[in-house]
Amino acid sequence: PAIDSMKSALTKRVLDMLEKLAKKEPEQYATFWKQFGSVLKEGPAEDFANREKIAGLLRFASTHNSDDSENVSLDAYLERMIEGQDKIYYLTGERYNQVKNSPHLEIFRKKGIEVLLLTDRIDEWLMSHLSEYKDKAFVDIARGDLDLGQLEGEEDKQAQEEAAKAKEDLVKRIKDVLADAVDEVKVSHRLTDSPAVLVINEDGMGLQMRKILEATGQKAPDSKPVLEINPAHPLLEKLDTEADEARFADLTQILFDQAALAAGEALQDPASYVRRLNALLVELSR
Repeated sequence: PAIDSMKSALTKRVLDMLEKLAKKEPEQYATFWKQFGSVLKEGPAEDFANREKIAGLLRFASTHNSDDSENVSLDAYLERMIEGQDKIYYLTGERYNQVKNSPHLEIFRKKGIEVLLLTDRIDEWLMSHLSEYKDKAFVDIARGDLDLGQLEGEEDKQAQEEAAKAKEDLVKRIKDVLADAVDEVKVSHRLTDSPAVLVINEDGMGLQMRKILEATGQKAPDSKPVLEINPAHPLLEKLDTEADEARFADLTQILFDQAALAAGEALQDPASYVRRLNALLVELSR
């Protein structure tokens, strides 16, 4: 008991010192973060009692910045939340350039919502132990159904429902082609510019965690993604009117492979992707 009490007291003192350093001397704290940030990220999992206190000391890159600087605190994020926002949104990936250009960010850019960009290999593991901060839930924008709550008006929701109903046949045709590769195909409300995006199932494992497992010699559990399509994109409009089933299948496979590349995934059959793309380019150049 005495040792536990001493440990608790020392932990509290260290965290208090770090809070003061972060507040009064942010430049020195930034240096500390660069050297020991990854260690601090183990805190929420290792020390449940101080989870929120440690979370306040974490620093992230975000869409608020123009570069990959990890200098955004959760408190600063909360201060910048737009009216009606009640969640903290984040996106994980392997590289900053990959996540900053991710199709998943399109609806957030449109609505002016900041998103944390997490590219440290332990970030997905960290977030599995950090469900909320100051009563604001964390949401992985690449996982499950995206519910923006009050940030989506009734007109937006009605338009989404109408688009989904109008494109039921197209969705079924795409699903028939990609039956072995995807769990589901649906009309997306995440996208404004891209034709398609891959979404992780709610209980699926993200790319970071799969890489960690594979690096330790373990096999990641099989999990098929969801393909969300943007029916307003010219490529989808072309697909919708394509009567040649073989050509439809090739275009659909290209669509899926491009969505996988944008998500940072390795293609299962790169040679087939190149063959299909080259055939399309030759046809367009005639």
